[in-house]
Amino acid sequence: NVYEVNVRQYTPEGTFQAFEKNLDRLRAMGVECLWFMPIHPISKVDRKGQLGSYYAASHFYQINPEFGTLDDWKALVKKAQSKGFKVLMDCVPNHTCADHYWVKDHPEFYVLDSSTGKPLSPFDWSDVRELNYDNPALRDSMIDMLKYWVSETGIDGYRVDVAWGVPDDFWRTCIAELRKLKPGLMML
Repeated sequence: NVYEVNVRQYTPEGTFQAFEKNLDRLRAMGVECLWFMPIHPISKVDRKGQLGSYYAASHFYQINPEFGTLDDWKALVKKAQSKGFKVLMDCVPNHTCADHYWVKDHPEFYVLDSSTGKPLSPFDWSDVRELNYDNPALRDSMIDMLKYWVSETGIDGYRVDVAWGVPDDFWRTCIAELRKLKPGLMML
């Protein structure tokens, strides 16, 4: 049984520490796997609504400070696993937000408008910019980022948002690399 966790709205505090107090209740309900919606900082540029979308990540190696710290996240993962849960992080590999540092530092990581040279938004998702998987350096960067969260925080796998927007051959390579770190890694 997989339970989707929206940290911001689960408790009045909206933090990892406040959520952690509910682990026993969720386990008693029969939950076996916790899937956390994106935990990264949210963009400020082209933000949709006052709070912005979790799926418009501004940095893949950071924790949204509204939720707590990296140490808070590690403690939550460890505590959840000690109670028998598997822990999945939401992964958003198709795009970043408009103010992600890659937009400035690595414009070649994006699908670019042929007339302006600026990163394009997929569909009507005006708060994000589409990543370009034709670029081998982007592929390596994404695999490195996914490895980081497995090795640094011990998560059990990923729920992947817009997985269909990323080439199948990337997933074959990526999953094989991740499972070298953690055999049996879950991919949803």
